[in-house]
Amino acid sequence: MTSTIDPSTIGKPARARRHVRGDEKVWKAGLRGVHRDVPAITKSVVHHVQTSLARQPYNIDDFGAYQAAALSVRDNLIVNWNNTQLHHNRKGNKRAYYLSLEFLMGRTFDNALLNLDLKPQYDDGMSLLGFNLEDLIDQERDAGLGNGGLGRLAACYLDSSASMELPVWGYGLRYQYGIFQQLIGPDGSQLEAPDPWLQNDNPWELPRADVKYEVRFYGHSERIEGMKALWSGGQEVVAVAYDVMIPGYDTKNTNNLRLWESKPKRGFDLNSFNAGDYERAVEASNSAAAITSVLYPNDHTTFGKELRLKQQYFWTAASLADIMRRFKNMEKSILEFPDYVSIQLNDTHPTLAIPELMRILVDEEEVPWDQAWDIITRTFFFTNHTVLPEALEKWSVPLMQHLLPRHMQIIFDINLIFLQAVEKKFPGDRDKLARMSLIEEGYPQQVRMANLACIGSHKVNGVAELHSELVRATIMKDFVDFYGVSKFFNVTNGITPRRWLDQCNPGLSRLISETLKLPKAAFLKDLYQLEGLLKHIDDPKFQTMWAAVKQTNKERLAHYVEVTTGHRINTKAMFDIQIKRIHEYKRQTLNIFGVIHRYLALKAMTSAQRKKVNPKVVFFGGKAAPGYYIAKLTIKLVVNVARIVNADPETKDILSLFFLPDYSVSLAEILIPASDISQHISTAGTEASGTSNMKFCLNGGLLLGTVDGANIEIAEEVGEQNVFFFGHLTPAVEDLRYQHMYHPVPLEKKCPGLARVVNEVAAGRFGDGNAYEPLLNTVRKNDYYLLTEDFDSYLQALKLVDEAYQDRTEWIKKSIRTTAKMGKFSSDRAIQDYAQECWNIEGSKLE
Repeated sequence: MTSTIDPSTIGKPARARRHVRGDEKVWKAGLRGVHRDVPAITKSVVHHVQTSLARQPYNIDDFGAYQAAALSVRDNLIVNWNNTQLHHNRKGNKRAYYLSLEFLMGRTFDNALLNLDLKPQYDDGMSLLGFNLEDLIDQERDAGLGNGGLGRLAACYLDSSASMELPVWGYGLRYQYGIFQQLIGPDGSQLEAPDPWLQNDNPWELPRADVKYEVRFYGHSERIEGMKALWSGGQEVVAVAYDVMIPGYDTKNTNNLRLWESKPKRGFDLNSFNAGDYERAVEASNSAAAITSVLYPNDHTTFGKELRLKQQYFWTAASLADIMRRFKNMEKSILEFPDYVSIQLNDTHPTLAIPELMRILVDEEEVPWDQAWDIITRTFFFTNHTVLPEALEKWSVPLMQHLLPRHMQIIFDINLIFLQAVEKKFPGDRDKLARMSLIEEGYPQQVRMANLACIGSHKVNGVAELHSELVRATIMKDFVDFYGVSKFFNVTNGITPRRWLDQCNPGLSRLISETLKLPKAAFLKDLYQLEGLLKHIDDPKFQTMWAAVKQTNKERLAHYVEVTTGHRINTKAMFDIQIKRIHEYKRQTLNIFGVIHRYLALKAMTSAQRKKVNPKVVFFGGKAAPGYYIAKLTIKLVVNVARIVNADPETKDILSLFFLPDYSVSLAEILIPASDISQHISTAGTEASGTSNMKFCLNGGLLLGTVDGANIEIAEEVGEQNVFFFGHLTPAVEDLRYQHMYHPVPLEKKCPGLARVVNEVAAGRFGDGNAYEPLLNTVRKNDYYLLTEDFDSYLQALKLVDEAYQDRTEWIKKSIRTTAKMGKFSSDRAIQDYAQECWNIEGSKLE
């Protein structure tokens, strides 16, 4: 057998040279490119039907055809993926790695076809094979890799990184069951069932049996010299890689999302099995598999807390091992690590990467402590997603000492050295030392992960202008005093226009392309081009076409509701939508109380008065954490109010209400294009940014909201006259809470309208009133999220929305202007901010 040097690597660094086994001409003759013509595509699909699925043309159904077509598309992705990795390896450029515990990817099939610019060819090809492409797209299940905005943001950033041709990889976990499948019980309660999204295999992932790392838990750590230690014993599990290709739009560049699955190092205990101890025989296997079984296991139990911490360390340890292996292939000095690697921590979940990299550098690479810490603080970057003190992640010291003894040692060492530096700058300020410490005193002591992420990162960012200001002024104020303000900056979140305009709203994307006389790629990769729509805002013909697209999307949503619930909807009514993770600060309770108030007002009207009312359909969607009792009561109330309202013959034509279960990216893609108005009504100062607000506005839906998060920046762009604001501002919130605590006013006196709503619920108008008492008491007593303060202002804003909607021409103009001014909110802009402000990486186009 002969081997030759790949001629394309001559003159390249030694690391870029690869010897080709066998006859190079034979290898090259066997390589394929992307199939772009219909005959090649149909041949590829038939090949997968025959060989990958082992089925025949006469017994293939829609799901089988989807699998074969998906594998065919994946083949094209792999061609570009391989070429992209080879391209970056040859360039030897710096790379960035995005660590996120969630990646809410949605469906891949349609997105991949659009980004590859192959949808028309696959549409024709599948038609020739006797299938409708849209039917096949509907066969795909959403990937169960995330829950809310955090995961969807990460997914948008991966799409934008590939589209901007940036060398960025994502790292996450391959959850067997995702978070959960949401069902609604007979009494309106949320029920949780496993979400077996992998039961039919996932054609979009590529198992990497050759990429695996051992990860240790428990054991003991023994100091051996100076700051160095030896960690041994305990449990070892294996992290196995699965790769998901992320295609860029209008480019061949294809990036990677690497997901880790946990497997036992030694699976089956044959000795125990032979001794009759069957449970012990599979104990190690089950223990390892549990780590990547479920996203966010319920942490109300000791086992759940330990499993969550295990998940976080397993994921960060495997990811760092993989990053270190790739860096070492470059044959550079370990001291150059930050020159070739940047790691973004998406919230505090991956913060254990900081002590893990310290462990690798100090214990394995024998880098002196000070130099190792310098590498750390030039490698990591931290995105904070909350200013809610209760949401800042903490782990008990005893748990961490038990599970990760070496990391607890490192955290104590980091803390001591850091606090000595703080004391030197602020001598005698013990309160500041206590606030800035990585360890919160108490029983038990707690490790403050946000503090660790802050001091271990080169830069810290918030995700909207207001949020970043609050981070600097509140939870990170002491750190701003210590480091200076330059360490803290803002990157306002963004969304990918490929999925959230072109894919979910093809009619609007087509209308924009025809109106601007631009190819879609022009505005889908430069969203500021949408401002060209402003020239057409007064054109009656364009207004009519714009309204027709919205009406088509409303009819699509109405069809979905009729198929899934059996209810028919008035598509001429205003569609009012709130879809978010269910949480008290997001105030779905304020919305449902507003719906009840509207219902009670309608019931008090004469039939003649009702005819003058603006018809309205209200939609809710979102999941509540399994252990979050108040959030689950909110869902129960919404469902039971809907049952009464939708069955009332006097009002059902002018007010209807739907809670759409099992909210997902795919459901959002139906809901968002259909909205006339969407609600983003968090208590001021509690929502970091929000991204669903951006998605609704990009699709021409107007915004009703508080002066919070990215709502503020959206209003700055589209004009406050096109946004419906209400409620108290952030500076007033703490004073109002103080008054609630120390000078409470009875609900009937403070807010009679809300008191009437609460009393009707308590009296049993919408089912057993006693069941809702814990929820109602959050308003009657303390009212931390200020519903009583904002309710009247909220009703006034709803009234303004009704009035504005009556003037159809002016409403359409507001809709057009809103879409036209959304350029700032592309995730392409956001990812470029990260690339330039943090990671210091550049795009590199694959020709």
